[in-house]
Amino acid sequence: MIDFENRTKRNVDITPLRHIATDLHIKSVELVLTDDTEIKELNKQYRNIDKATDVLSFPFEPMPMSPLGSIVISIDTADRISKAMGHTFNDELQLLFIHGLLHLMGYDHETDNGEMRCEEARLITQLGLPDSLIIRNEEN
Repeated sequence: MIDFENRTKRNVDITPLRHIATDLHIKSVELVLTDDTEIKELNKQYRNIDKATDVLSFPFEPMPMSPLGSIVISIDTADRISKAMGHTFNDELQLLFIHGLLHLMGYDHETDNGEMRCEEARLITQLGLPDSLIIRNEEN
């Protein structure tokens, strides 16, 4: 289940994201869609990085009945990336959601031995999505 909050004026269909969440984990997640201004503030406050980013994940304390955590996505950045990469906004939204959800599930591409990259690749292949965030970042 996804507890969805859209803080933007853009109408977004999250049906594909609901399917992904159901396939990956039984716990609910919170999804917040926001803009570059708000995600930049969150990035600075929680990661001490003073710039906008595409997706942030905030795991909740593991307790019975608690949601897995929150995923915050900037639709401004998602829109720019999708145009630059030549795929749809909805594809980019799914990629960012998968990335954030894997972080909530305990994966960390910055410290693991490629486990998150493998799981992300498996999912995007299964869903027929374009290259993942990790692959795109490795190419830069």
